Amino acid sequence: MASPQTVRTEARRMRPVRLCAPEVLVDRRADGTLHLKSSRMLPDYPERLTDRLVHWAREAPDRVFMAERDAAGSWRTITYRETLEQVRRIGAALLTCNLSAERPIAILSGNDLEHALLGLAANYVGIPYAPISPAYSLISSDLGKLKHIFGLLTPGLVFACDGAQYARAIAVVPPGVEIVVTRNSKGATLFSSLDAARQTADAAHAAVTPDTIAKFLFTSGSTGMPKGVINTQRMWCSNQAMIATALQFFVDEPPVIVDWAPWHHTAGGNHDVGLVLHNGGTMYIDGGKPLPGAIDETVRNLREIAPTWYFTVPKGYEALLPFFRADAALRENFFSRLKVLWFAGAGLAQHVFDEWKEMAHRTCGEDILFLTGLGSTETAPYAFGRMWDAQKATNIGLPPPGLDVKLVPLDGKYEARLKGPNITPGYWREPKLTADAYDADGYYKLGDALRFDDPASPEKGLLFEGRIAEDFKLATGTWVGVGPLRVAFIAHCAPYVKDVVIAGADRDVIAVLIFPDLDACRRLAPDLAKDAIAADIVTHEGVRREFRSRLDGFAKQATGSSNRIVRAVLLDTPPSLDVGEATDKGSINQRMVLKARAALVDELYGAPSARVIAIDER
Repeated sequence: MASPQTVRTEARRMRPVRLCAPEVLVDRRADGTLHLKSSRMLPDYPERLTDRLVHWAREAPDRVFMAERDAAGSWRTITYRETLEQVRRIGAALLTCNLSAERPIAILSGNDLEHALLGLAANYVGIPYAPISPAYSLISSDLGKLKHIFGLLTPGLVFACDGAQYARAIAVVPPGVEIVVTRNSKGATLFSSLDAARQTADAAHAAVTPDTIAKFLFTSGSTGMPKGVINTQRMWCSNQAMIATALQFFVDEPPVIVDWAPWHHTAGGNHDVGLVLHNGGTMYIDGGKPLPGAIDETVRNLREIAPTWYFTVPKGYEALLPFFRADAALRENFFSRLKVLWFAGAGLAQHVFDEWKEMAHRTCGEDILFLTGLGSTETAPYAFGRMWDAQKATNIGLPPPGLDVKLVPLDGKYEARLKGPNITPGYWREPKLTADAYDADGYYKLGDALRFDDPASPEKGLLFEGRIAEDFKLATGTWVGVGPLRVAFIAHCAPYVKDVVIAGADRDVIAVLIFPDLDACRRLAPDLAKDAIAADIVTHEGVRREFRSRLDGFAKQATGSSNRIVRAVLLDTPPSLDVGEATDKGSINQRMVLKARAALVDELYGAPSARVIAIDER
């Protein structure tokens, strides 16, 4: 079936939006290395991101900065003026707690107004804080990652929204550390008591410099224990200036966003909170998530609030699609003033990308740009961005002003390395990891493989080719590029596949572990009961027949052993957050799935099995 992108015949009008024009300077070196830079200069940026809070509290004091639903379902709001007043008073109270980079604040719970106020207050007075994944406190069976983080940070204060909900995590806080909670204190300090005269806070704010550590952000820890990425004020502020050079319409119209992205991730806590604060916008905190059951809250919020810029991860767009297909009022409200759709955090399946673009046009009579970028926790995070319409979801655009990109040749692709004011100085108390993260010229090694969409026209952008660490060799010595192969296979099997994990390291052939879209697969098994369990769906002969046909068709298109998949197994359990198979953003960690399901991988390569779908390997 052709995607909507391939069947257009009429001229289409794009909704007007002011963005930067695509441009790049390319310096080609004799050794094959390329250096990419923008021809534009990075504009001046503030020394502290909280300078923007002071600015907007003066220029738009009554504008809502953030809102979240209360227990009754009503929106609880806080204006820029109210935010600055509370930040000053909370900051002054924090100055009495003997806190510093050596004794920072650790925040255990997720996105809410108290979290925002505490983090901004810490930034205002120059005290670093570390937002930590709530999963480490609430889902982990042994609290191992949380204990590791406490040992690395040596926090002086730990905050959680609810003393009862986080009681198990609070029990492993090191002795002598102050505990602060919003409710259910059980002997802990109440958040509402963090209140002191603001004068000391203003003096401390004046002493904050671009090199002051704003926060520690921890990597997911899916390949080991989490690493604490140092994020300075310079990183955050310069990165917001980079974003502003790209998404220029934010200057014309302060963004209104409905956002669930967790603040312990750089996308939510740096990119999204930052772009709202930097540009004087409004954030509606979305209590939903791109998970079954939890996505309903996101839908509820999007029925009420029409964003001007919308971000979610690919799993979020996939989870929202059934609701948008069925609800015209939801579509009309959502697209009514939307300027840009944005995805990041993982690769978006091409058929999902195409359907959202086509749905936008059907709803409002205009095309709405579906943009993306690439970055990491170490880059604050924005490092590449595509500001134009594209046919390929994998086009991640070009670097912004102020960033120097080195592209090192690697097996027909390029390894990306970066240098600029938004790059981290390293990992907290991890000197060896820090040294290993940079090359001899001081460029941060991003770990991603890229190639040009059109080598003859670099301004057309770069394509994301996957994580270098995920690529592997077959037993024959043939390299397998996991990123492009994953994207191609998901597109070929649409709409029946949510994600796929590629196996085959040191084996003779490539095999895959498939996380199926159970709702789509259910349509291939109409005789099953509506409440049939996942195991019954994936073993149904109609489902297996379809996948055998798709597998055979994909193999016939292969150009060699590096992209020929000959065996597959349909998984009846979702990826596990607790063992690191998935992050709370919904992205899959290939390595951890292969490790956690090693017995199943062995079955794929063993004697013929009823669970394995295989085709002729000749």
